Amino acid sequence: MPNDPTGDPNAHDVSKFADGMTGSCLCGSITVTIKDNELFSKRRGHLCHCANCRKVAGSYVASNLLIEQEKVEIEDRDGTKKTYEDRATLSGNSVFRSFCSKDGNPISSETDSYPGKIILKMGIFPRIPQPEAEGFGLHKHEWQGGHEGVETYEIKWAGPEKKRMN
Repeated sequence: MPNDPTGDPNAHDVSKFADGMTGSCLCGSITVTIKDNELFSKRRGHLCHCANCRKVAGSYVASNLLIEQEKVEIEDRDGTKKTYEDRATLSGNSVFRSFCSKDGNPISSETDSYPGKIILKMGIFPRIPQPEAEGFGLHKHEWQGGHEGVETYEIKWAGPEKKRMN
């Protein structure tokens, strides 16, 4: 057991991620590499408060990054990546939620709602870019605060259903 706390994002200077970054599941079987030089030069990603994302994250909010598939490389060294088809969605399109079957770590999601894109679960990475938006703001708990500079949308933050709350 380590003597020092683990996972301090501030121990990783963002300059190390000028061309992208790599993260992994807890057991290290699955690694995800993002090849994008704008991860930390502007706001990226979103926080999601929908029930399904909260369940996958195991928390009151999920931190996600919607990005072009060609900018992402997923390696499944031990063949532990499994996918669950989530049919209980607002759009009616299934969301294919991938995770590590050994340690349970969520990895990514894909849906026909965003062709050519993949939704990465940012908790597997050493740093998380400052989010640009949060979706399903109507589903936030009353005790949750806001995030300065992050636009909150009633339901979806991308697509025709978006309606800003702030």
